[in-house]
Amino acid sequence: MLVLLGALIIGISLGLFGSGGSILTVPVLLYLLQMPAELAIASSLLIVAGISLLGSVQNAWQKRISWRHLWWFGLPGMLGTYGGAWIGTLVDSRWQLLVFAILMVVAAIFMWRNNQQETANQRPFQPVKVVADGLVVGAITGFVGVGGGFLIVPALVLMAGLPLGIAVATSLGIIAMKSFAGFTKYYLAFSAAGMSFNWQVIAIMVVAGFIGSFAGNWLGQKLPKAKLQKGFALFLAVMAVVVISQSVLK
Repeated sequence: MLVLLGALIIGISLGLFGSGGSILTVPVLLYLLQMPAELAIASSLLIVAGISLLGSVQNAWQKRISWRHLWWFGLPGMLGTYGGAWIGTLVDSRWQLLVFAILMVVAAIFMWRNNQQETANQRPFQPVKVVADGLVVGAITGFVGVGGGFLIVPALVLMAGLPLGIAVATSLGIIAMKSFAGFTKYYLAFSAAGMSFNWQVIAIMVVAGFIGSFAGNWLGQKLPKAKLQKGFALFLAVMAVVVISQSVLK
């Protein structure tokens, strides 16, 4: 029951807010399902990858993905995420959770201030900057086990010149690519150490999270999104304090 509840919370937040929603995956696994920190961070990547991949199928069918930007950002992102995950296997998980809490605050600030419109900004495509950003964002998200959409979407809009809707759709494909790469590294390292993943929990959360995202989309059309987004930003800030107090300083 807790698995379904956690998955629906993640899915609804993804449907309501898009980028930033998947950042709830680690806290749900950590505190609601009582999963060890190392496995929560690694499992989060596979859950986020699965939900993002399912969402990308629909976006591809509707031709909302910019494939050039997906490959230019996604392939370096996979390399960066694999490297970030490798570093994550070498350090105390409390360092990962500290960086994760900082990212929650960054995501909260992004969501609080977000007022982008559905228009292209007419900036030229800058491949070097896009590749560099893919590497950096990938390394960060691989280290802490989040999708990083709240970092990817602004990069695609500001540096790649994409309209917001296309950037959001493209970011899901990028998140799937690099999250799979990061999980692969964690899986290889943890399996060698004799640690096992709860595949049933992961599968339930992927499917239920994807279904929940449709409920989130529906709610987003009925409720004042700007106020919801600010409320969610405050919630992320509070959760960052919880992570630091309960898991980093403990």
